[in-house]
Amino acid sequence: MSPLHSAVRQAFAASGSLAQADPAYTEREVQSRMALAVADAIDSRDTLVAEAGTGVGKTFAYLVPTLLSGARALISTATKSLQDQLFLRDLPRLRAALALPTTVALLKGRASYLCTHRLKQARHTIDLGDRWAMRTLAKIETWSQLTATGDLAEIDGLDERSSTIPLVTSTRENCLGSDCPDYRACHVMKARRDAMAADVVVVNHHLFFADMSLRESGVAELLPSVEVAVFDEAHQLAEAGVAFLGVTLSSGQLLDTSRDMLATGLQQARGLVPWQELAAACERAARELRLVCAGTSVADASPRPLRGSMKLAWAERAGRPTFSHALGQTAAACAAAHEALDTVSELSPDFSKLADRMARLHELTERFASDALPGQVRWIDLTANQCRLVESPLDIRDALREQMAAAPKAWIFTSATLGEDDRLSWFTEPAGLTEATTLRVGSPFDYAAHARLYVPSSFPRPNEPGHAMAVGKLAARCARAVGGRTFVLTTTLRALQGIGDQLRAEFESGGDEMQVLIQGQLPKRQLMQMFLETPASVLVGSQTFWEGIDVPGDALQCVLIDKLPFPPPNDPLVEARAKRLESEGRNAFSDYFVAEAAVSLNQGAGRLIRSEADRGLLVVCDPRMVSMNYGKRLRQALPPMPRLEDEAEAMAWLMALAAGR
Repeated sequence: MSPLHSAVRQAFAASGSLAQADPAYTEREVQSRMALAVADAIDSRDTLVAEAGTGVGKTFAYLVPTLLSGARALISTATKSLQDQLFLRDLPRLRAALALPTTVALLKGRASYLCTHRLKQARHTIDLGDRWAMRTLAKIETWSQLTATGDLAEIDGLDERSSTIPLVTSTRENCLGSDCPDYRACHVMKARRDAMAADVVVVNHHLFFADMSLRESGVAELLPSVEVAVFDEAHQLAEAGVAFLGVTLSSGQLLDTSRDMLATGLQQARGLVPWQELAAACERAARELRLVCAGTSVADASPRPLRGSMKLAWAERAGRPTFSHALGQTAAACAAAHEALDTVSELSPDFSKLADRMARLHELTERFASDALPGQVRWIDLTANQCRLVESPLDIRDALREQMAAAPKAWIFTSATLGEDDRLSWFTEPAGLTEATTLRVGSPFDYAAHARLYVPSSFPRPNEPGHAMAVGKLAARCARAVGGRTFVLTTTLRALQGIGDQLRAEFESGGDEMQVLIQGQLPKRQLMQMFLETPASVLVGSQTFWEGIDVPGDALQCVLIDKLPFPPPNDPLVEARAKRLESEGRNAFSDYFVAEAAVSLNQGAGRLIRSEADRGLLVVCDPRMVSMNYGKRLRQALPPMPRLEDEAEAMAWLMALAAGR
């Protein structure tokens, strides 16, 4: 037994370090088993993929052996909020409990840190008619005098979607680097210096992959020096990687660059170049590109509005004369702007950087005007405000293998859901980790006693017109039986509103004083606060509520899922992945669509039972789960909940939960 193995055993023992630091600590065999597997991987510099069910305590299971090893470590998680939780709560608690002098740093992407140079320019570039933006800017200016880190997460109530944030933060394209007059006080550079000096650095998946492709966030310098790399919430790793390993040309990039060019040109070189003409040409090109992607044109008097977002197959637009013309106009506008910026580049570092940005945009227009590279897939993301032309790899296996081959270290990948077989193939195959050691540690919760599954067999199928209405009606009956305390998770934004409207109609007609909360009406955090404050509530949410939501206790006792979460077959990335499997002689439906649905379903079901005392009902409003052959496989992928046969049993279970409170 290695010294690390012994130290980990002692830490997790009933009378060990963790128990002495926390009177509420409970020794869990499953947590200790995972922690020892992590210790083995660290000792042997091996790769471990570990699935740990809800309640295992996987965060401590990988943090404790990592800290006790004394090895330099990189910990990557899915979101900035989880980063903050690790850095502000979990790591300080463990460092104190284990009495270790470990230094810890937090590293986020550029967009999370104030750029003091751009803050000084913001007063000149902000829309003076936008009172909310002006108010936000004033708030940021006041905070900027007090902050030591420049992390915008410190500002209470700051909306991440605020139009002011891009004005006061830098991007790789507009950062002046060492030419910046505020370089010495740069918050981004300070965060990177702190990271390089720390024993443990907490990053996120997006930052990890952004650096892999751009080599500019600081992770590239950091990664070779660490001995342990841990990826928590690893089920999100592949999609984060695919998003950042590709290339993107957006109308928003063009507009932002042209506006920066106009503001800087008028400030620092007025009269030397026709700035307004050049910016206007870029803006016209960006607008035409967006309209053509939307299937309209500049000549249309009233182009049809787009609500939400849409993903288009590349073939739907590429090759059309209007699309080629729009790309050509964009290329010409970028080339003209680049040429003009080049003539004044010696006047200021701002102009030199703007010239580089325009040159890059010109390169991208030429790339998208030619054929895609082998092994890449293209599509168009379309929203009401912009279009994005995207070229991306199908998965992360090549990129990850390259990183893992660069320097020997322990690689730990963990999540509550990574697959449905012991090899965790759903995750390991697209990540190129089929040779890794795998571990599946089940939840310690007693699902058999505390949870039930109900699948209504005589129910409209998801493709039938009355499905959303039927889900709303069933959700209302469930909520009445249990006194609110209900989530309805939808697979699409379209179903979200229909189900929410039906719920409100049901409660109004029945005279129920039940609060219906619908995603999109308010920020996610505010919706959750209202749900917790008012037990007689039903919250209807789409993808953002399927994971990362923790409601222990009796505040949530019923979760309805509107339909089986199969990937959309017309999504270009999904279609390309399915075609590749078929070209390999495999069954795309079984190996991809059902596997994806099993993992997503488990994520949604995971909202129900969050502690040893939780009790609840999971309802899947899709009769295919009992009528189709693959239904058994999906049911087996869920925690072991007894299945109820009819609605009467389901309502009786909910009323028993309500009576037991």
